[in-house]
Amino acid sequence: MIRYALVCDEGHEFESWFRDADAYEAQAARGLVSCARCGSTRVAKAIMAPAVARRDNAAPARPAATPTAPEPVALIDETQRELRGAIRALRARIEANTEDLGPRFPEEARRIHDGEAPQRSIRGEASLDDARALIEEGIEILPIPSLPDERN
Repeated sequence: MIRYALVCDEGHEFESWFRDADAYEAQAARGLVSCARCGSTRVAKAIMAPAVARRDNAAPARPAATPTAPEPVALIDETQRELRGAIRALRARIEANTEDLGPRFPEEARRIHDGEAPQRSIRGEASLDDARALIEEGIEILPIPSLPDERN
């Protein structure tokens, strides 16, 4: 496995792991490497310092990484790429036409529903319990879909 420091055409820096250099080149050529922040597929390798192993044991050994639960993955085709594009476009439209309230979303959604605040489109964060409670109260909400590369 090889880790590359990457940068998109918008200047967002991020890292990603690849099986080898050829895997990166093949995925980048097919438009499968995208920026985690803006979704751009115009990505290039950034300059990075290599990790060099020392033989004198002066540096303490790093603890082994804790294994995480495997995530379901799939190799995407053109149809899936189009679906991801549609989801990105939906998210962009929602973000452009709503007010972001962050963690205050459930409280303000109730105030709007009860007529205590002006009617407007809002977005924000809600726990699963908060979302269920809002739906049970008759407040129409829509979870905003996320993409796997947004969790990087």
